[in-house]
Amino acid sequence: MPLLRSIARDEPRTAEELFEDYSTEKELAARLRAAAAAERARLYSSLYDEMYRRTPRHPQLRKKASAAETAAAVARQMGLVRPFLRADTVFLEVGPGDCALSFAVAGVARQVYAADVSAAITAGAVAPPNFRLILSDGVSIPVPPGSVDVAYSNQLMEHLHPDDAVAQLDGIARALRPGGVYLCVTPNRVSGPHDISKYFSDVATGFHLKEYTFAELSALLRAVGFATVTPYLGASGVHFFYPGFVVRACERFLGALPAPLRRRLAPSLPSRLVLGLRVVARKPR
Repeated sequence: MPLLRSIARDEPRTAEELFEDYSTEKELAARLRAAAAAERARLYSSLYDEMYRRTPRHPQLRKKASAAETAAAVARQMGLVRPFLRADTVFLEVGPGDCALSFAVAGVARQVYAADVSAAITAGAVAPPNFRLILSDGVSIPVPPGSVDVAYSNQLMEHLHPDDAVAQLDGIARALRPGGVYLCVTPNRVSGPHDISKYFSDVATGFHLKEYTFAELSALLRAVGFATVTPYLGASGVHFFYPGFVVRACERFLGALPAPLRRRLAPSLPSRLVLGLRVVARKPR
């Protein structure tokens, strides 16, 4: 099958290997998309395990971040969340991975919760005293209602079934106090797909179960009770909000283009800056 995009420089797989892995991921993701809600809680972990078993070349298996790379990634994320943190902040990270960011935030905030489906990835880690790992089914947010000042997720929304994404956003809204904020980072559908599908399709069909536009994400956030949803840009110590209509206009413009032209324009720096979905949703006071 011909590739729609050039193979990334840091991608060691050949076109044939990419297609083989894409076929596997697409097959497994289709099972997850079609599963009933009660079944999905079990399938999230089991299908990912099966994918890693059947695709031993997967980047998550061959790429082990060095201490320097981990520190750089934490620094970038701290740059995004730091303007929202105070000494009395209660912080929640949803889908924290190795919890490196949550551990760093614990040095600034009063209390840090990290909600994840497993404790295995942090087993043996020495956690700060004001950090607590909360085990979840992958959708619910099991913290006291109205107890959180700042919630954060990074590259999580796109991995959830759309129905589960709505339920999780509702749980995050309930966890936040009046006036609390949720900072959500997720790839934009218009410049995607952003999973392995990008080489073979103009729609995410791998384990990015749904990629969102700003318009779609904003509508979901408002539907579960957030009062405002604002695009947010942060880099090199500079952080600012900008109007949502700028993102919507860029999405409409690029979305109306033929797919080959959109694929050429979307990776440009101006498009990446505008389309990168970093949004701050604020709960009403």
